Amino acid sequence: MEQEEVCDLQVILREKTFYIKAAKYWEKIPATVDGMLGGFGFISHTDIAGSKKFLKSLFSNEDLKIERQYALDCGAGIGRITGNLLSKFFDKVDLVEQNPKFLEQAKSYLKHSTSRVGRFHSVGLQDFCPEPKKYDVIWCQWVLGHLNDEDLIKFFQNCRQGLKKNGILIVKENVTTSNKKEIDKEDSSCTRPKAELLEVIEKSGFKVVREERQCHMPDGLYPVYMFACKPCEDTNSNLDNSH
Repeated sequence: MEQEEVCDLQVILREKTFYIKAAKYWEKIPATVDGMLGGFGFISHTDIAGSKKFLKSLFSNEDLKIERQYALDCGAGIGRITGNLLSKFFDKVDLVEQNPKFLEQAKSYLKHSTSRVGRFHSVGLQDFCPEPKKYDVIWCQWVLGHLNDEDLIKFFQNCRQGLKKNGILIVKENVTTSNKKEIDKEDSSCTRPKAELLEVIEKSGFKVVREERQCHMPDGLYPVYMFACKPCEDTNSNLDNSH
């Protein structure tokens, strides 16, 4: 039965309707912080506080030598993370969000940070390729479950090309407490086990240089982890064969 469940999951993830259903789900969601967080808008302050602490720990690590010129907010929604986190640390922040309604609201939400806001990209991450060697930090949070494994690896590999020499990819995502993917048919997404997410990160040519669990989240929610990922120097020539 377990093998059948795995096969069913793979079929769901590979179907074109996986992305279509997700887009339709988000079209019905209000362009508010509460909407972005699935009715858990009250956790936003806790989430941002944990992310600030994590980001500061990376900046204070002299071995990483991360600059603060350009960041990319992936699955940016209305700009919650750009406005409350990334714009506080970086000179410019670009946003990627496939829902035009959310991006339009982001312009209003970020009205006090306009000098720090760069380009708005209205495209799904499965079809997005960042400008080469542009970003010091690429931030991906609560969005990667909307990519199947193949597209997630491709997206991570594209992120490699979009990072500067000392650039870092930051992944902040829910993980399951079981050892298998869990599908949410309502919003058409999957939640991966921590080990599986780390495996995909490694297959994409990254190594995790710092890992931390988000604290003070409500009971009953998935555990949330932050991973700082640095490109592996010896995988450039093997990226196309990594999966």
